[in-house]
Amino acid sequence: MSRYITRERVHIDRIATAWAIRRFVDPQATFAFVGRERDPASLDGTPFDMRGSELSHRDDKVTFEVLLSRQGLADPAILRMAAIVHAVDTQEDGAPEASGVGAVFDGIRDGLATDGERLQAGFAVCDALYAYCGGARPG
Repeated sequence: MSRYITRERVHIDRIATAWAIRRFVDPQATFAFVGRERDPASLDGTPFDMRGSELSHRDDKVTFEVLLSRQGLADPAILRMAAIVHAVDTQEDGAPEASGVGAVFDGIRDGLATDGERLQAGFAVCDALYAYCGGARPG
């Protein structure tokens, strides 16, 4: 079991990245949340989507896309989902679903009190989004 650390007040890119870690990389992964000012090098765990961390935005890719690439996750459903996550996170055109999906994740971020609750709700949305994109159900 690995511990992953990211910034608090998670939104779509960090939620989708955590979802992919738990779903495809380490089903026992745990997650912790820290303030934006924290230095990733000082943390006990694998930081992601934090300034200076290895697993973060690279070139034109959001953290979710970077994780998928590094893990060799390339089924058509996950790539379609990645295009949606990218469009929402960067606020670029590219996926017709982006505004609706973005609104749902805004509601998760703003409507729930803790990052644990945000991950739980976000994981359910990610499962649904993956299924919408043609992905297999878990299990």
